Amino acid sequence: MAIITDARKAVHLVRRAIANRSAHLDVRRTLARLPRPPRKHYRVAVYFADGDVNMYQMRQWYKPLQKLAETWPVVVISRSATGAQALLADGALPVAFAPSVRALEQVVAAQDIRVVLYVNQNTRNFQMFRYGHRWHVFINHGESDKMYMTTNQFKAYDYALIAGDAARERLGRVLWDYDLDARTIEIGRPQADHYSGTLPYPQDDRTVVLYAPTWEGDRPAAHYGSIATHGEAIAAAVLASPRHRLIYRPHPRSGVVDRAYGEANRRIIAAIAAANAADPTAHHVFDDGPDLGWQLAAADLAIVDISAMVYDRLAADKPLLVTRPADPAALIDTGGYLADAEWLDASDVDRIIDVADRIAADPEATSRLQGWSRHYFGDTTPGAATARFHGAIELLMQRWNEWDARTVTVADETDEAEFDDA
Repeated sequence: MAIITDARKAVHLVRRAIANRSAHLDVRRTLARLPRPPRKHYRVAVYFADGDVNMYQMRQWYKPLQKLAETWPVVVISRSATGAQALLADGALPVAFAPSVRALEQVVAAQDIRVVLYVNQNTRNFQMFRYGHRWHVFINHGESDKMYMTTNQFKAYDYALIAGDAARERLGRVLWDYDLDARTIEIGRPQADHYSGTLPYPQDDRTVVLYAPTWEGDRPAAHYGSIATHGEAIAAAVLASPRHRLIYRPHPRSGVVDRAYGEANRRIIAAIAAANAADPTAHHVFDDGPDLGWQLAAADLAIVDISAMVYDRLAADKPLLVTRPADPAALIDTGGYLADAEWLDASDVDRIIDVADRIAADPEATSRLQGWSRHYFGDTTPGAATARFHGAIELLMQRWNEWDARTVTVADETDEAEFDDA
């Protein structure tokens, strides 16, 4: 068995190496066809060291960053060939490919980057941290109560742009000697101002249920994924109901660690295809597209795992259920919304239609959601979060100017002292 496992790992490594080499060549060819950006043009950089499997972390920021770029030119510094390939294919933002430290140095030297934004905690972020005279800012790729949101790694950044009061309270409970007032700026959820995509089905009287599970996780404490424990029963019940429509949007990494999880995911996808074939008017949806927003806006009820999708749905201010992890080792922060959430246990999934009907028609549940939405995101009026995001970047640019002027003054005084000594 060990020999078979080792052989599979070897094949996987060879395939990944070939894919990376092919992507590297493709990125070089693509960039060669594009006009070179002017020197000292970009003021804001988004540092992305991951490959294409984590592109969901970047894509949700495309539209807010495109809007920001109207004021402050933005470039994505991509360290991975497959990540750069995906970024260039999307064409949403300019891309600088820097696979090596030397290439990264060249990008930094060629541009006037004053604010560097980070969407995740990739260990290669530290290769960018070495550059001073610019602000390093963690913006994350979603709001949630997962343990990821209170990591001590926050201290590595000059600033963190956070969603609202809930994030401040969460960080305040966990991080020692961390100046929340000085190093965090609340911006809400600017992505919610840019929900994208169009409905892939005609509007009718069906109740739309969004099931958006996360991946299986890479350790017991993060086993939040529900596809293998809840998912197939949820899908079967909704697909069997003539009153309901299922939108199934699994995490892009579903099945990368646990083969059984990936197989359950594929069975749900196949069940959706079979249900649509049996009833072409059902228009059930398997959604793996890059656009996120229409699903949250269209669904009458969302069923999600402990993940950023809980809070994306909160920002939409519409009914939701949270699946309770079947693994007792999964860490759950019950100090926030999850203490008041509507939970779905694996033992209750067979009754999901009755549960869905109850939640969707419960005014008290709706009122509670509105209160939690304000707690997590502040003012959710359309455009308010975008204004706060732009205001945060403007503030950082002002502080950059202040520190730059201070540095120049100190340098001038030092030069004068050295001249006097001479």
